[in-house]
Amino acid sequence: MALKDAVKKRTHKERSQPGARQKFGLLEKKKDYLLRARDFHKKERAIRTLRRKAEERNPDEFYYAMEKARTKDGVHVAPSAEANAYSQEELRLMKTQDVGYLTMKSQTERRKVERAKESLHMLTAGEAGGKRGKGAMTATTATTATTAKKSHTIFVDSDEDVGTFDVSAHFDTPAEMVGRAYNRPRMSQLASGSLVVSKLPEGESVRRVAGAVQRQATRAYEELARRERREGALRRTRDYLDMQKKAMSGGRKVKVSGHGAARKEFRWKSERKR
Repeated sequence: MALKDAVKKRTHKERSQPGARQKFGLLEKKKDYLLRARDFHKKERAIRTLRRKAEERNPDEFYYAMEKARTKDGVHVAPSAEANAYSQEELRLMKTQDVGYLTMKSQTERRKVERAKESLHMLTAGEAGGKRGKGAMTATTATTATTAKKSHTIFVDSDEDVGTFDVSAHFDTPAEMVGRAYNRPRMSQLASGSLVVSKLPEGESVRRVAGAVQRQATRAYEELARRERREGALRRTRDYLDMQKKAMSGGRKVKVSGHGAARKEFRWKSERKR
């Protein structure tokens, strides 16, 4: 054995990223640089090859696809797919799969909407209202399509009781809180002091905390309105595809006109079953 092989060699280790440069991520080693350089030169060669092919292309060359090519207003139009690439049964199966997928997504959105409604009180404009800024939506405006103005009907024995009916006494709450749909304490709770009052964080005011709560509620209502619009769009698309699938089947049908809608609508003629 040679003397140079008997002497222990020093192991040279690559240094890691200095502490002052930790924000820049891992320090690139030689093996990392080699991978990056090879990828860069591979793309560079591909670009060079494509540029050479474009320069050497013969504008007068002929290929058989030219016989089916066509232009529209001077723009080349790619050949479309064959009309009979799929049979009617295959197309009907595709429609069925699309309808099933849209039904599943619509049901998912509907469950999310129901869970959001369970966690929200569906407040009126006077309770959750207030604008967040110029052009902002109120909590009631965000759910105009789904949230109607609430009313509480109370039945009395005679017409005389209608004029003397005291709403505050009936609900056992102060007159200032009668219009609330939630968080409406009773007189007994106010008198006994049994209500739980949360302590404000250090340095926070009631106005700031109330504003943060109001903004959070408004965002929640806006999210609910977006999900309802999405669920409605999915349901309409599902119905349209289902109608297309039924139109591909047999039966005597006529196109319904006069509705002013861009979508096709059909009505099937009743047939006597044998």
